[in-house]
Amino acid sequence: MQITDTFHFILALFLAVGIFVYLVMGWPFFRFITYAGTKRKKESSEKEKKPSDPNRRKWFALKQTVINHPRNGFEEEYEAGKAWCKAQPMQDWYIRSTDGLKLHASWYPAARARRIVLMSHGYRGTRFGSVAHIARFLHENNTSLLMIDQRCCGLSEGSYITFGAKEQEDVLAWLESLSGKNTQKLPVYLYGQSMGAAAVILAAGHPLPSEVRGVIADCGFHSMKQQLRDIASSWFHLHRIELLLLRVDLFCHIFGHFRMKDTDTTQALKQNRLPVLFFHGEDDTYVFPENSRLNYELCTAPKELVMIPRARHLCCSYAAPELYRQKVSGFFEKYDCDTGKTLEGSSLR
Repeated sequence: MQITDTFHFILALFLAVGIFVYLVMGWPFFRFITYAGTKRKKESSEKEKKPSDPNRRKWFALKQTVINHPRNGFEEEYEAGKAWCKAQPMQDWYIRSTDGLKLHASWYPAARARRIVLMSHGYRGTRFGSVAHIARFLHENNTSLLMIDQRCCGLSEGSYITFGAKEQEDVLAWLESLSGKNTQKLPVYLYGQSMGAAAVILAAGHPLPSEVRGVIADCGFHSMKQQLRDIASSWFHLHRIELLLLRVDLFCHIFGHFRMKDTDTTQALKQNRLPVLFFHGEDDTYVFPENSRLNYELCTAPKELVMIPRARHLCCSYAAPELYRQKVSGFFEKYDCDTGKTLEGSSLR
């Protein structure tokens, strides 16, 4: 009997150690992709005001993130957009998220506003990052801007990036707050890039204020799970990561309070009734163009897909500025006053 008990104890110990090792092996990956550090208003404000050293080298940078950033080939335009935004008399605006975080945005009303655009930036970005390139064009064309800092980014609080799962709720909270400020009931559009595009697509699957007229989704992904699969396969040549994704999903649930399935755009695109204008760069190796093609196919509302040749991630408005602005302006013209019009379902270059 004593030998049997000892055997069972050793077996249980090995099993417990095995489960522990199995889980621990997924922890570093989870932390790397989701944890942004606990940001509070004072700390993030000081960080943003501190001038950055353009010659400072990061201790770690993946080649694909450098290749796909607008600075690669469009640094002058990228910096000009940021400089313009920082020079404008924008108003700080704060709200509380549904889980208690203090979220920040910059509000910049146009003198003769015809519409409002909520601008949602991408993964680990800020309101004055890559979205700033199109902000000046929008504002100079009678558009008031609500440029939000996603949770964990800029001046917004938070610890975990949730790939659109909770960011969509934040977008809804901003829209609710915006409804009170939008006394003229101007048309409102949701504009997002990369993860910000996924967030506004997911938000469009919910009931929205009647003044919201459309969604512009630039280089958005289809789901967190598919995005991690694509990165693992193309960047690191890892083709079997399902067990790793199970562990990451568990940690997302325990620490980030979301599940990877919450980032899948499928149901949102089927439930959404707003027109959607999709953009994607054909040379994007960060979020593959197939993501927007799939989102376009899933979308049951009026839609248009514009593929930009030779454009990498976040670079559509840089690589083809005239076409980009033409498509955005045309989208506004169709839906500012008449919600009954529809876009032709076609993929344009």
